[in-house]
Amino acid sequence: MARKALILIEGHRGNGPLHVQAAQGLGLHPITLAADPGQYEYLAAESIEAIRVDTDNLDALIRECSRLGATYDIAGITGFAGDDESVSATVGKLCRYFDLPGPNPASIERCCDKFTQRKLLAEAGVSVPAYRVAANETDVKCAAAEIGLPVILKPAVGSGSMGVRLCRNVHELTEHMTYLLGGQHAWRSSPKILVEEFVHGPHYTVEIMGNEIIGVGILDFGPPPNFVYRQFTYPAMLTDNQHGNIADVSRSCLRALGLGWGPTNIELRWTNRGPVVIEVNPRLPGSPTPELVQLAYGVDVVTEHIKLVSGAKWNLRRSRSETAAARFLVPDRDGTLEWIDGDVRAAGVPGVAEVKLYIEPKTLIVRKGDYRDCIGHVIAVSNTRTQTESILQRAADLVDWSLTPFPHLSE
Repeated sequence: MARKALILIEGHRGNGPLHVQAAQGLGLHPITLAADPGQYEYLAAESIEAIRVDTDNLDALIRECSRLGATYDIAGITGFAGDDESVSATVGKLCRYFDLPGPNPASIERCCDKFTQRKLLAEAGVSVPAYRVAANETDVKCAAAEIGLPVILKPAVGSGSMGVRLCRNVHELTEHMTYLLGGQHAWRSSPKILVEEFVHGPHYTVEIMGNEIIGVGILDFGPPPNFVYRQFTYPAMLTDNQHGNIADVSRSCLRALGLGWGPTNIELRWTNRGPVVIEVNPRLPGSPTPELVQLAYGVDVVTEHIKLVSGAKWNLRRSRSETAAARFLVPDRDGTLEWIDGDVRAAGVPGVAEVKLYIEPKTLIVRKGDYRDCIGHVIAVSNTRTQTESILQRAADLVDWSLTPFPHLSE
């Protein structure tokens, strides 16, 4: 009997190892197909089978999967969006081709274009920020004038807050518009900018599998104008009415976008007009969210996702009721990281579930104003939000680092 394999398209610094471990725990052999397997350190470290292939080329992926099918029983195919949301749609197309469980690629593609997503949600009566789409400087200025400052400028396609900025005045608007349209931002397609209203209120994240809401967390960001993660906490403190409204809006999003198979992550803000949807992501959120969900609710979303894609019976029953939170470690300036330590001491604090550093000493740090600015995280869990916050603060304070500023060009 052929060995059962799980095909993983591309990798992910956090979710990649989680999927590899979960697949192995389910008796599946994980195989990664990637344009550059060397960029995913865990593959070599764990001796995971990896094959170099152009993952932007659907035909090349079909050929490689067909070749692997001669040796293995391919149980399922999934993958990681990372910086490129199109991977999720590619996975759906592969699943359709090989008659395997998977998402609807057309729904994924509609969802990954934030302008199209906004339009479909608004047409379905879902509350979204006021928005316009722009392709040039004139369009951006007109859109901002119509909506009214402050506005958010963001690429219509992208993830991880890359290229996203709050523009509070004309100077910030011009500066970020120049960045996006002046060749500094890496566009994977023709430039298309979303100009949208900045809505005020707590920022929540909703984790869904199929049509079932697993949990709701709250996100905190660092100082504007960027949106760099500072802390995730699960569960969010909500009234029954708030939770019910968020659940209703989330299911409306699934219907409007043709989703409802597999994982979906919805971000929204609670405003004076109720929940306003910021974005819908047709995939699992990146680490450390899966770890937080498991610690808070006892639901291993990665394992259950793999069961789903491999046609096995899955179970989202909660077995825990804790408060879990992750604090991100973010430098306040650019420079060369001389040293970073305290992680071992922090990990020893009672209630700390994980301390993870993403970089090594002597790394050059150039802040981008998005998720790539985070250099590590600390996770804590306890029975109460207050206790978890106390543990988290104590542990995070133990992690320290030293940065040597870059020399000025004039020196």
